[in-house]
Amino acid sequence: MGHLKGKTAIITGAGFATLSDGRCGSIGYGIATAYAKEGANLVITGRNPEKLNAAKEELERLYNIQVLTFQADVNAGSDNETVVSNVIEKTIETFGRIDVLINNAQASASGVPLSEHTTEQFNLAMYSGLYAAFYYMKACYPYLKETKGSVINFASGAGLFGNFGQAAYAAAKEGIRGMSRVAAAEWGSDGVRVNVVCPLAMTESLQDWKEHFPELFEKTIQGIPLGHFADPKEDIGRVCVFLASEDAHYVTGETITLQGGSGLRP
Repeated sequence: MGHLKGKTAIITGAGFATLSDGRCGSIGYGIATAYAKEGANLVITGRNPEKLNAAKEELERLYNIQVLTFQADVNAGSDNETVVSNVIEKTIETFGRIDVLINNAQASASGVPLSEHTTEQFNLAMYSGLYAAFYYMKACYPYLKETKGSVINFASGAGLFGNFGQAAYAAAKEGIRGMSRVAAAEWGSDGVRVNVVCPLAMTESLQDWKEHFPELFEKTIQGIPLGHFADPKEDIGRVCVFLASEDAHYVTGETITLQGGSGLRP
């Protein structure tokens, strides 16, 4: 408890979400909860203001921290640099510092074969994921340099292993991985660390999938050596706490697969 007290973290895509058993139901909200538990003040972004407000109320009530919320969507039709700059400016006005940037937000058209992908579908993945990470990293860099902070970006097994129907999503995620490695090399001398997490977590959408396709869900579980999907707070969030901590001061440029053994690589 308290490992991040006094620090400020920006987490994109962190609106309120729960599973039927009450656990955190999205990766972003799971990370936000893990960070709040450690005393960090939070800036959370998302598309749905109701979910953002619900997350703010719950996190402030439970953990006595301060949470700023922004409906800040990065897309092909927006002045994205202005959108992101507004988030960063308000963060500095309120907290005076940025210690951690977590680029978790991502939208995509799932299950569409490459030959059937439209430009709009490709742009959806690229802007919400790769471009969003790019804009936030650029805008946060001067402040992360001051605090010797940390960037945690999110990729996916879809890119590592080439999942069917995930062309745009995989392209965005592998773009994020490549950009993260470059940033780790360029920003290391400034004391800024950049790492990537590839998760396989139990979320609201996965819970819905389980209810509609129970046999396929069980087959998927059988391919995970540890026999279950990750908990967004306890398994994903805690690793993100570690990556932002002094214990990880020599970890940068890495891709960490949190997939219960199903993401084994040579």
